[in-house]
Amino acid sequence: MNSAGALKVQFLFDFGSPNAYLAARLIPDIERRTGTKFDYVPVLLGGIYKLTGNSSPADYLKGVRNKPDYMALETERFLRRHGITNYRRNPFFPVNTLQLMRGAIAAQAEGIFWPYFQAVYHHMWEEPKKMDDLDVMLEALASSGIDANRIVARSQDPAVKNRLAALTQDAVDRGAFGSPTFFVNDEMFFGKDQLRDVEEEILAQQRVTETAGSSKSRRAS
Repeated sequence: MNSAGALKVQFLFDFGSPNAYLAARLIPDIERRTGTKFDYVPVLLGGIYKLTGNSSPADYLKGVRNKPDYMALETERFLRRHGITNYRRNPFFPVNTLQLMRGAIAAQAEGIFWPYFQAVYHHMWEEPKKMDDLDVMLEALASSGIDANRIVARSQDPAVKNRLAALTQDAVDRGAFGSPTFFVNDEMFFGKDQLRDVEEEILAQQRVTETAGSSKSRRAS
């Protein structure tokens, strides 16, 4: 628990991670069950890999037998378990997400983060497109009602670029090595399959806060 006693739950994401997309599909239900809102934190996955010496599955699974097939099976099980029917593998994967992630920072600054977030994920993993092609990205976002030119222009602001770099560095400094990564205050969780643990930690920390509050009230009475 942080010093202020407030519960802070963060979702560190990169649009290029299919597992981050799948995790994002479950977050609204967790928010409803726990009454706790997640903070959505854009990070650059390629930057995290570079800073940690990690590599993407697209790289480290090259030439590997059996494991890719099993990972695909696990994804299918996840989709069935959670009733997700509109996920599609992006045929252009891996996609360079630098512009998209800067766009997420810009969208936060412009006050249109949520529609931007939903639109990008739609065009990455529901109706997949080559979203690192600027013309394709502009057309896709415009079709979803996003002022794409406004976002692209804002994303060239040095403050936006620096913000994404700072969030990426901070993620690594706190222990992140990939996406999706979650923090419940200072407790870190990695991967979509750890969302149950994330929810349990939220509830556990809520109980600690409630108990502390009750004890304080009794002492004051």
